[in-house]
Amino acid sequence: MSRAHPSQDRNFLAGPYIDRRAELREVEHWLEDARRDSSTRYLFIRGTELAIRGEPATAAFVSAEHPLVQAAAPETLVLLGWFRDVRCVLVQLDTAVPPPPDIRFEELRPLASELEAGEAGLLAYARALAYWQYRHRRCGVCGAATAPHRAGHVMRCASTDCATDFFPRVDPAIIVLVSDGERALLGRQASWPAGRYSTIAGFVEPGESLEDAVAREVLEETGVVVTEAHYHSSQPWPFPSSLMLGFMASAAPDSIASSSAELEDARWFTRGQIAAGEAVLPPPTSISHRLIANWFDAGSSTPLRELPTRLWTPPRRG
Repeated sequence: MSRAHPSQDRNFLAGPYIDRRAELREVEHWLEDARRDSSTRYLFIRGTELAIRGEPATAAFVSAEHPLVQAAAPETLVLLGWFRDVRCVLVQLDTAVPPPPDIRFEELRPLASELEAGEAGLLAYARALAYWQYRHRRCGVCGAATAPHRAGHVMRCASTDCATDFFPRVDPAIIVLVSDGERALLGRQASWPAGRYSTIAGFVEPGESLEDAVAREVLEETGVVVTEAHYHSSQPWPFPSSLMLGFMASAAPDSIASSSAELEDARWFTRGQIAAGEAVLPPPTSISHRLIANWFDAGSSTPLRELPTRLWTPPRRG
């Protein structure tokens, strides 16, 4: 069982880790079916903290007999789908609920280096849904309260005069590795630990194509003009609700990078500088790292993963 590192085909948190069976969200008695099924497993979330156990961490699945499952109100449960051929239901707990024995609540992002890839994907999916529900407790049209429908995948306005449906929100963001041939363009935010650099990223604006967003964000943040860009891959990133759309892009040779209001520093790195550890790179679980590795490996006899690079690790809080 591999942990942390994505396969060569997909990014971490992505992949067919769950059979969503979306058609069953339309079944009105879905919760009764779940409760009658003795194999159904439940997963707790408290705010944005997920229930885990053990070292290294694993998802803390429980059965229907668990007291917190027994006490859960129907509107707090969400049908996630079938994980490893078993029905999986998310139970949203109040933030004041203390951890049950043998379970602790932690944020997902710092756990990426420990969790098995399939479990990490499931927890990311659960976190994204719970966060979306929390942020849509009121109707954006009339201001009335909303209530979950379709097994928790729709928030519906409770006003009969409105009854607007709201669906899970995903915010598209581009993330790009820009190269001028022998160098890669990386930037750092002022709040980051010393030496940490990453690829350029930003949200797509209304009425903007992905390619246009790449060119605009790179120019705004670094002053570098992108001459062409090609899609690479994507990664769900529920911190809180992004979908990272990865690109490889080219800039004119000898382009000059500059800092901006968004970035404390933007500079070009050669492969030699990356190999020497002059930049603290994003963790291997991020699409940013994969984009950097894709560029690095294309011009190096030694893959980036085999070098003793410096990697940033998110601080873990339990």
